[in-house]
Amino acid sequence: MSIGVRELKAHLSAHLKRVETGMSLIVTDRGRAVAKLVPIDAPEDLAWARKMAAEGHARWSGGKPAGLRPRIRSKGRTASAMVIEDRR
Repeated sequence: MSIGVRELKAHLSAHLKRVETGMSLIVTDRGRAVAKLVPIDAPEDLAWARKMAAEGHARWSGGKPAGLRPRIRSKGRTASAMVIEDRR
């Protein structure tokens, strides 16, 4: 992914977090590549995610997933009790 110097300066902390997670950034100055930011120790288990993002199949900022909406609480028996009853 390439990023301009002005954008890098404006949001340095956010971009450094992306690099920490294994993403490489090409820094450009007026459209010309001038530097490459790469992690010192890239986590190997995230190579598949970086590859998908690089190919355009997914978008990933390098952060943890936000998760789903809060669960709906059931009013009554527990799910395990209902499963046990169905098995009888």
